[in-house]
Amino acid sequence: MSSTTDAPTDAGSSAPARVAPRERTPRPAKRRAEGQWALGYREPLNPNEQSKKDDNPLNVRARIENIYSKQGFDSIDKSDLRGRFRWWGLYTQREQGYDGTYTGDDNIDLLEAKYFMMRIRCDAGALNVEQVRTLAGISKEFARDTADLSDRENVQYHWIEVENVPEIWRRIEAVGLKTTEACGDCPRVVLGSPLAGEAVDEILDPTPAIDEIVERYIGKPEYSNLPRKFKTAISGLQDVVHEINDVAFIGVNHPEHGPGLDLWVGGGLSTNPMLAQRVGVWVPLDEVPDVWEGVVSIFRDYGYRRLRTKARLKFLIKDWGIEKFRQVLEDEYLHRKLIDGPAPEKPARPRDHVGIQKLKNGLNAVGVAPIAGRVSGTILGKVADAAEKAGSDRIRFTPYQKLIVLDVPDDKLEDLIADLDALGLPARPSHWRKNLMACSGIEFCKLSFAETRKRSQVLVPDLEARLADVNAQLDVPVTININGCPNSCARSQIADIGFKGQLVDDGDGNQVEGFQVHLGGSLGLDSAFGRKLRQHKVNSTELGDYIERVVRNFVKHREDGERFAQWAVRADEADLR
Repeated sequence: MSSTTDAPTDAGSSAPARVAPRERTPRPAKRRAEGQWALGYREPLNPNEQSKKDDNPLNVRARIENIYSKQGFDSIDKSDLRGRFRWWGLYTQREQGYDGTYTGDDNIDLLEAKYFMMRIRCDAGALNVEQVRTLAGISKEFARDTADLSDRENVQYHWIEVENVPEIWRRIEAVGLKTTEACGDCPRVVLGSPLAGEAVDEILDPTPAIDEIVERYIGKPEYSNLPRKFKTAISGLQDVVHEINDVAFIGVNHPEHGPGLDLWVGGGLSTNPMLAQRVGVWVPLDEVPDVWEGVVSIFRDYGYRRLRTKARLKFLIKDWGIEKFRQVLEDEYLHRKLIDGPAPEKPARPRDHVGIQKLKNGLNAVGVAPIAGRVSGTILGKVADAAEKAGSDRIRFTPYQKLIVLDVPDDKLEDLIADLDALGLPARPSHWRKNLMACSGIEFCKLSFAETRKRSQVLVPDLEARLADVNAQLDVPVTININGCPNSCARSQIADIGFKGQLVDDGDGNQVEGFQVHLGGSLGLDSAFGRKLRQHKVNSTELGDYIERVVRNFVKHREDGERFAQWAVRADEADLR
């Protein structure tokens, strides 16, 4: 019988029908291993992971004390210098005289000065007069009188020499401070409310949980090797930028269980910004340390370790989704279910605590605004004197590079305000001084393309003069955040007007210092990363002109009560250029 006899035919034809070739099912794309420990991938997949496996970075302290501080900078092993030193709050600072055209890994040997930035860990920004005096003395003796307040509630020194590091540690540890895990792939400083325990409207005081986390987990080898840095914020108020932290606990009232904390995970900025997501659970205060440990352990075990650019918790959350994250947290780490909880009400504007506020204890808080967090050891010493004179022993740093003195009696209030104002720390600052932040910039940072904090010292007085005629018309803050590179240490994507440092063409083919502009970023009520205008960049010399132009357009075209972030979304592009 012919082999075609039984073949199907086309209708009305004796010819065999054509049979379409069978489609091959494509093989599923093979995903590269991401180096997740929980899946069995323990072999390091990049040099950073290899370095951490070779020696726990916490161990470098002994070498600093016993070898490097005695034999000097040139004795430091490069794997310690460019890696493990960070776990003790130390980064080499930028060599002077090299502009942004030198920025990049190819020039690291040129850019690396023989001096260090040292970061003092100030969990929740909480200090007393003795601690501030100690910080002031270290600044004047070992850091050329430098001291900057960071947006992580830390103090940062510059010009630190390795020979002096053991003595600095001795002095700060004698007053209860440390640099342990102030940098590195580990749990960094815990942000907390500057008014914790005293704010009249806080849901609860989470200080006991912050203290327990620091005591139980910071400096412990089990949590010192994470895929990358891990940022925490805990507050009974929404004043710690919780939406951009890896983990955050924010005060909320549960209709049945009362005051507790709402859990958020997976926030972060840099080149791939993502807002944290609510897990949807209510956590009682006494369980916060255990839940925190569960979250950081998930990051340690399941976090991506192959590529540094994908090694933050936010990328795992993006791939898993929040439901899976909660399930793994409950089933594998806590071994119990968490209680469903309500969302906190979103605030209309940031809480920076600048100005005068009445506290629960009947005394006052005075919040002052150094320009972009720049102070000095001399100024810190005089702040300690002024606080003590006013009867206070509590000084706080904020997540907005500001400083607050607590517990000021009514009859000492105006004297303290006058004393701080004389130091260049006004409690009633202009819009521009109050609402501007900046990172370290090219003055000290090896990653930067542009001058930032140093430029801010000139920019703020310039804006105060330029916009003097419209300041009274601004009933909402207009925030300005200036970053020297894409890493967003000063949060350019969530500012009303954000600047990201880069090299730009000056029109004659030359690469000069400049900024990409982000507009309308915010947290809280209008949480978003801002609008970028296509091909819109400004030279560093044009910052004042540009800000003035945009602010005047905002004042002219805004609707009643409209915030800058709302206006920037709907504004004509011409008004934003």
